[in-house]
Amino acid sequence: LHRVHEPETIADGARTPCLGQHTFPLVRRYVDEMVTVDDAILVQAMRYLWERLKLVVEPTGALAFAAAYAQAVPVEGLRVGILISGGNVECDRLPWQAGRGENSSK
Repeated sequence: LHRVHEPETIADGARTPCLGQHTFPLVRRYVDEMVTVDDAILVQAMRYLWERLKLVVEPTGALAFAAAYAQAVPVEGLRVGILISGGNVECDRLPWQAGRGENSSK
């Protein structure tokens, strides 16, 4: 079992104190690089997905899109597939509502 620092983030599915005994070997074998995005970018990306694409998506399910949205991963001019998942969001607690997260969209 590999222990890690549990990040403070609205993406609750990405908060974990340890890497799984089955998952971690797969990550080591197949993943070449990882990037991170902060919650402000994640909120902007979620808002874009909700408003422009009409996709209800939870924070963890929007992480890969947020990385491309923030240009943390070079995708311009490429054909890219991004998995977007999860609609487990309380609509009365959206992160871009007054007092929660980033209030601007890109």
